[in-house]
Amino acid sequence: MATPKKRSSTRNARNAKIASLSEHTEQGADSLLTTNHGVKINDDQNSLKAGNRGPTLLEDFIMREKITHFDHERIPERIVHARGSAAHGVFKVYKPMTAYTKANFLTDTATETPVFVRFSTVAGSRGSSDLARDVRGFAVKFYTQEGNFDLVGNNMPVFFIQDAVKFPDLIHAVKPEPHNEIPQAASAHDTFWDFISLMPESAHMIMWVMSDRAIPRSLRMMEGFGVHTFRLINARGESHFVKFHWKPLLGVHSVAWDEAQNISGKDPDFHRRDLWEAIESGAFPEWELGVQIIPEKDEHKFEFDLLDPTKLIPEEIVPVQRIGKMTLNRNPDNFFAETEQVAFHVGHIVPGIDFTNDPLMQGRLFSYTDTQLIRLGGPNLTDRWCPYIITSVMATCGSKSIPEERATIPIRWVAVVPSRQR
Repeated sequence: MATPKKRSSTRNARNAKIASLSEHTEQGADSLLTTNHGVKINDDQNSLKAGNRGPTLLEDFIMREKITHFDHERIPERIVHARGSAAHGVFKVYKPMTAYTKANFLTDTATETPVFVRFSTVAGSRGSSDLARDVRGFAVKFYTQEGNFDLVGNNMPVFFIQDAVKFPDLIHAVKPEPHNEIPQAASAHDTFWDFISLMPESAHMIMWVMSDRAIPRSLRMMEGFGVHTFRLINARGESHFVKFHWKPLLGVHSVAWDEAQNISGKDPDFHRRDLWEAIESGAFPEWELGVQIIPEKDEHKFEFDLLDPTKLIPEEIVPVQRIGKMTLNRNPDNFFAETEQVAFHVGHIVPGIDFTNDPLMQGRLFSYTDTQLIRLGGPNLTDRWCPYIITSVMATCGSKSIPEERATIPIRWVAVVPSRQR
């Protein structure tokens, strides 16, 4: 039997714990439960029935709302890059890049541009292991003063194919076998190697996938690449080709294959946990943005095609200039709403940045829009990731059509001068 002294000690310890939790606790004693539309209710645990043991009534709008919301609260996972982790941050350019581009976030050193970054594996499902041997997605959404710019890349500088028309074949080959859904998040099966053996252009990428780059020590310790060759356009209309790079200030580190297998068995959330805990503890990960810039007139001075995504530009030929720094300093408030519903698109560019004729890039310009339509529910999708500027569109009905405060203003067409400048 516990003595009074022991009981008092236990009670004091319990009270101290309650006190320490109080600032992180919400008390709902004086608040009322409501429906999604604010109607106060006192019971959402029992459906409305015809009599004590009768059938449930269709008129029970509270039950219908609750179940309908649940049935629709998860959008489809991505076909590729389903397994992801993300964080918020900022980007700041070191020096004005006005000689090459008119993009404000690359020319104004006083501007701190908000960013949202999503890291991912490619082949596995949303519940697969973080440490599968795979390419890692490295997608950055810049919320610039001129609209959103999405740099949707990987942690490897090249890709498997030259033309987007082959992309469905590549993904069908690397995904699990259709009859038994095996193997998960792994390319160690015949269909993938059948594809690779018949696609000589994939040889370069395979060297990267079979290297240590495919099993990074941390998301904070891997490089990022835009993969494609983009264009930078300055205020005079002059064009330069550019390759984008992300250089981690922690350096590039990997684990050994045996370590990756052991970690996957013990903690499949290893990378997600590492990124989250680093940011929560104030150890903010940082990358420098690097560029390789080539005047467009010099396109054919190289022994390889600058627009071929299976090739890289050797850094000893065209050095990488480090022009700015990105810092990730805040975790998502709602992981699913932010990390899963974010919609990146290669076609989200701003004035001063443009596309090239890279056939893989050209295909992505269509495919990313098409993918987001099915994932996020049609062309009038609700985009949490709208620019940090006032939008003005000539559309009615459907979410994201016109700003809420202008919903009562009739839409009127006026004479305008078309502009497609970038």
